[in-house]
Amino acid sequence: QVQLVESGGGLVQAGDSLRLSCVASGRSFIYDTMAWFRQAPGKDRQFVASITWSRGRTNYADSVKGRFTISSDNAKNTVYLQMSSLRPDDTAVYYCAVARRPYRAYDTQESDYADWGQGTQVTVSS
Repeated sequence: QVQLVESGGGLVQAGDSLRLSCVASGRSFIYDTMAWFRQAPGKDRQFVASITWSRGRTNYADSVKGRFTISSDNAKNTVYLQMSSLRPDDTAVYYCAVARRPYRAYDTQESDYADWGQGTQVTVSS
């Protein structure tokens, strides 16, 4: 059974940085794509970034390009989201997820992902 546990959220000021972590367990993820999504109050869950575990291929939403970086540590089964130049509109619950199909570098829809963590709250004050 896949388990994803996010951590690292918190309350920061605009312009600050924050790093989120997602520890995956339950099976091997070497062929998988991992992603971060976020959901702000009253809004749909939206894609933030993804990475293929085997080759480290990344994909980003336009709204975070140049500010967020996704990375992985295969030895630790951990995916990170380094967030810089945070803005109030980055405020959301951030979730990590595993794609339904392997080697999917460009899946961005919520329905493309099968397993989800419980989420971690990020709040950016102005």
